[in-house]
Amino acid sequence: MSKAPAMERVSEGAVLADPVRGYAALPGVADEMMDPNGQIRPVWRNLISHLGRMSESELHERFARADRYLRDAGVFYRTYDAPGGGNAERNWPISHVPVLIDGKEWDTVCKGLTQRAEVLEALIADIYGDNRLVKEGCIPPALIANNSEFLRPLVGVKPVSGHYLHFCSFEIGRGPDGNWWVLADRTQAPSGAGFALENRVATTRAFSDIYAESHVHRLASFFGAFRDALQQHKQYPEDRIAVLSPGPANETYFEHAYIARYLGFMLLEGEDLTVVNNRVMVRTVAGLKPIGVLWRRLDASYADPLELNQNSHIGTPGMVQALRSGAVTFVNALGSGILETRALLAFMPSICRRLTGEDLVMPSIATWWCGQKDEREHVARNIERMVIGPAYSRLPFFDDNGQSVLGASLRNTAKHAVGEWLANEGAKLVGQEVVTLSTTPAYVDGKLTPRPMSLRVYAARTETGWQIMPGGFARIGTGDNVAAIAMQAGGTAADVWIVSDKPVNKSTLLPPEESFTRNMPGSLPSRAADNLFWLGRYIERAEGALRILRAWHLRYAEAADPDTPLLADIARYLKGIDLDMTKAVPATLLRNIDSAIYSASNLRDRFSPDGWLALNDLSKTARRFHDRVQPGDDAAHAMTVLLRKLAGFAGLVHENMYRFTGWRFLSIGRYLERGLHMTRLLGHMSGPDAPDGSLDMLIEIGDSVMTHRRRYNVATARLTVADLLALDALNPRSILFQLNEIRAEVEQLPNAYVNGQMSPFYREAMRLHSSLAVMTPDAMTEEVYRKLEQEMEKLSDILGQTYFN
Repeated sequence: MSKAPAMERVSEGAVLADPVRGYAALPGVADEMMDPNGQIRPVWRNLISHLGRMSESELHERFARADRYLRDAGVFYRTYDAPGGGNAERNWPISHVPVLIDGKEWDTVCKGLTQRAEVLEALIADIYGDNRLVKEGCIPPALIANNSEFLRPLVGVKPVSGHYLHFCSFEIGRGPDGNWWVLADRTQAPSGAGFALENRVATTRAFSDIYAESHVHRLASFFGAFRDALQQHKQYPEDRIAVLSPGPANETYFEHAYIARYLGFMLLEGEDLTVVNNRVMVRTVAGLKPIGVLWRRLDASYADPLELNQNSHIGTPGMVQALRSGAVTFVNALGSGILETRALLAFMPSICRRLTGEDLVMPSIATWWCGQKDEREHVARNIERMVIGPAYSRLPFFDDNGQSVLGASLRNTAKHAVGEWLANEGAKLVGQEVVTLSTTPAYVDGKLTPRPMSLRVYAARTETGWQIMPGGFARIGTGDNVAAIAMQAGGTAADVWIVSDKPVNKSTLLPPEESFTRNMPGSLPSRAADNLFWLGRYIERAEGALRILRAWHLRYAEAADPDTPLLADIARYLKGIDLDMTKAVPATLLRNIDSAIYSASNLRDRFSPDGWLALNDLSKTARRFHDRVQPGDDAAHAMTVLLRKLAGFAGLVHENMYRFTGWRFLSIGRYLERGLHMTRLLGHMSGPDAPDGSLDMLIEIGDSVMTHRRRYNVATARLTVADLLALDALNPRSILFQLNEIRAEVEQLPNAYVNGQMSPFYREAMRLHSSLAVMTPDAMTEEVYRKLEQEMEKLSDILGQTYFN
């Protein structure tokens, strides 16, 4: 069967009625869709047949479906070349057409990668153990001794699990002969497995009908088996499993949060941990809790500033000693990054034969270490088909950010100098054969176009041995140049479908319906509680500022004179709390929203995608208003829009969060900030010297105009305002209401009682509430409000000392 009749039919408006028309594999290049005879491979025929029946508008609608899912899910990666320096979040660059691989061919890939994972395990065990491979001449001593990834404090430290490697990934490519080979091994902190999951979901949104009828292997069983294996590495029932992340500035932080949430693990950073009596403990609001397994996503040298990199600010002192004592399992073991050394690829064939007695099932890309005379001369003689790069680099050449030199691009004068360069610095260099990667169809400018690709494939150690993820993701180049494949260089990522000729199991991580266990949320790390508390405060601070600004601009629209006593007085108050009125939407308001976003960014594993989108939408709208809004009615309307968006965010996050410890810290932050906001306003605007109109403005800012009219048969007066906004326990804007709610939440916090006595925070919250509850409106003076403000700020400090330190 060469072409299905549907593929030959040209229907009106169907730009892909013959999807392969004009599609030509590059000469001498293997193509994933086309066989050497120019025919569509059987595994692709169903997808191509469907594409041929789609109009351009339908195809774009399907792609938009995938893009919308990724956008709504908040999937991003971070680039380090943002304008003006620094880094920026970018939408995940999906290539919508998946890569299809026949299941039988994939079995061969799995066999090669399983063997390679075993070889790497034996190799690292030798490097940090007996070191026989160096003694016997299989590996040059310099590649170990001079390698920054060789961590001497780990020599002789055997993992308590019995294995150094638990989770690996491999960059693989197909050569012109159609065979697969390995471009790079990734064992340090392999990234991208979470992106592979999100790629799968997005692609199935675009092609749900095709996916449903195709026998595509699912990914969930791979992650389920790995999760179960990690559970077995816990030495004590109370041990916890965590993903150890460098933090939100890392390029793949979204994936760290996603994987932690998907598998039900804690997401931690180095500052969350401490080592006590050689055991790794996480700081939580309920005290120190033991960690038994750490899935490490930061480079090993940063893990312990005490014994490894002393300049690390993201590690935990004492971590190496905890390893020596056998108290914790690292995934992967510290020091495993040495296996990624590019020069080691040159010795993998002999290493494999020495360790297993077998040849590599899947060979590495041809590599020569230039620290040896014969190899150095070979590279110099064949410079035209070589890439020369750092021997100790842990990246494949197309990820090397310009550090590698393509021999064919050198001028003749430069080529003559290569021999001298290799002779002087050969030990630091490798030559690698220029790769010709296979191509795969990508949708470009309305048609399928061949683009070079490599696959990133994952291997997990399970209870039954190594298991290879049935898929991964493909990195697609933007042109014919393989250097454009890297995400940082503008490449895209496609889902990989491993297609069977038989139905496959539709696996899931959910337990059977007839049997389940209700697992209560785990202990809340102190850092997460801190961020939730301040998220609540920043959001409430922004709302308070918006309400004051709206009231000010409404009155300015009527008077058109900012020097009236009331407007001038409020302007001075706003300046005192750092709200500069030179802009209708002050920069400080934007900073408060940015601070809320920063707090939320540290909680991506605990934060709903809807809440994240709502918060970012609020930020974008505020910035747009900052540059365009004029004082008066225009600004007042802008404040109303922002208040509605803020209310939407508060509803999504505050009302939909599970009522557990994290929700309580978020709520306490909101109540405390709202109480402070109202205390400051009452102290400034309800005194005897306040300008005319201050009390009415206070009631308006406190969103209590209708309530005041119903409850008091008089015009606004100092006593009625104090009674409603300070002492009314039923008014959700009053100070007493906030203290009531804080007291109620404190009762539910961990360690509210210690040895039968109130914690310092609980005691102070009770005292503050009681002192205000017995007050009368006539006793609420400016001095009382000032003292109350100080005591509420003190309450915040005590909360931090009790739970965050």
